[in-house]
Amino acid sequence: MKRLSKKQMIIFAIGQLGWSLLSGIISAWLVTFYLPTKGDQDAGAIQYIIPGLCIGGFMTVLGLITALSRIFDAVTDPLIASLSDRSKNPRGRRIPFMQIAAIPLSIVTVLLFCAPVADKSPWNIVWISVAIVLFYLFMTMYCTPYNALISEFGKTQEDRMFISTSISLTFFAGTLLAYTPFVFAGLLRGAVGFAWSYRICFIVLAVIACVCMMIPTFFLKEREFVDTKPSEENVVKSLVSTFKNKDFRTFSISDIMYWVGLTMFQTGLPFFVKVSMGFDEGMVMVFMGGMTVLSAVFYPFVTKMVKKFGKKKLVIAGFLGLAVCYAITAVSSIPNFLPEQGSADGLSWVFGILIMVIAALPMALLGIIPQSIVADVAEAEAVTTGQNREGMFFAARTFAMKFGQSLAMILFTSLAILGVEHLDTTSNDITASKFGLVIVAIVAVAFCVAGAIILLFYREKKVMKTIAKEGDEAFLKAIENEKDLGEKAE
Repeated sequence: MKRLSKKQMIIFAIGQLGWSLLSGIISAWLVTFYLPTKGDQDAGAIQYIIPGLCIGGFMTVLGLITALSRIFDAVTDPLIASLSDRSKNPRGRRIPFMQIAAIPLSIVTVLLFCAPVADKSPWNIVWISVAIVLFYLFMTMYCTPYNALISEFGKTQEDRMFISTSISLTFFAGTLLAYTPFVFAGLLRGAVGFAWSYRICFIVLAVIACVCMMIPTFFLKEREFVDTKPSEENVVKSLVSTFKNKDFRTFSISDIMYWVGLTMFQTGLPFFVKVSMGFDEGMVMVFMGGMTVLSAVFYPFVTKMVKKFGKKKLVIAGFLGLAVCYAITAVSSIPNFLPEQGSADGLSWVFGILIMVIAALPMALLGIIPQSIVADVAEAEAVTTGQNREGMFFAARTFAMKFGQSLAMILFTSLAILGVEHLDTTSNDITASKFGLVIVAIVAVAFCVAGAIILLFYREKKVMKTIAKEGDEAFLKAIENEKDLGEKAE
């Protein structure tokens, strides 16, 4: 079979820019849009849903909706993966699913922010509930087959690392684009109002995302590069077999920790910048852009670092680096330590710059390497059992991502308001408490440290030896003397 050229790998990576842009919109804006602060309400923001901690006194309506959507995900993730793994479509097992999902995913992303009643209404809750379920359904239809191609397109470790590096770059580019409404919505607000200033931005971004997602489906012919036998296992058997893999179980639990920590930071970034550090909201884009650019500087060196240290050590280092970053964020959020919103001082800049610089390398490591680890485990399973279930492995990772994001949003909306004086459970102003933001950052630290500890039990040497090919010598040499705790535990 043909091997993808570097240009074709970049074309493939453009698809990730599309879906990460849409995912970034949800991560960055769902809470901000539907739980507006008092300042946003003064600027014209509407409360579309019942505000505050009205579910048992500790959960928002939005948090409950997001959590329930994961129940639906628990069914659709393995189902789509199994359908893709077993597909006998002459165009390939993956590309047709991606092509079908791209347009509706883009449309639903916009509709999610178009609640029909301009006031608190049960109909808005229904609208958001249905839209978010559809969002995750179409996201799964695109992401699961897309990610499975990482293993199938990556013929060697060099190819796999180049693909992982490319899609990490486009992932951060997509996430960065998702923050642009912080800059452009303000320019539109006077002409179209608060809600539509953001909706117009989301429409433009959704069109860009849709084009990006469609590009690899038209320019890459899957059958020219992949010749694997469709899996014969049904969805239940395939799912059970996937989670019987000890190394995958270890990685998945660690990965959930990563997504919780990352999403709590992404969701909280506007609040950390505005409330903890005292900047205006336009600085959110500056800090996110700075982290992305600095992170991209390290991308060309990640493959070389993997050849020297191995994948597991670097991912653990990435976890610990993010933990340090979040610890600094916690300090910056200490009540009365920094000025109020809109009055940032020199110390605010020190904290902001420190966070940008320290987060850069961990974001590069954790953005690139985990995808290649899943591809390694999936290929090792295929070598060992003869079943090509790459889709199911990546579906489980997609589910870990979405589960982690959902848990993070519940935690953030519940923890950020802790310490509010005279707490009004009917209020959406979750930015009122700097103490709550301290707790958010500390919890993020705990998840990152837990992820690092869990990953110690991943048996990297065993997996790499199982899939070793000609040209992988440098990657094997890096872990030659590695002692996996997972082996000792057996």
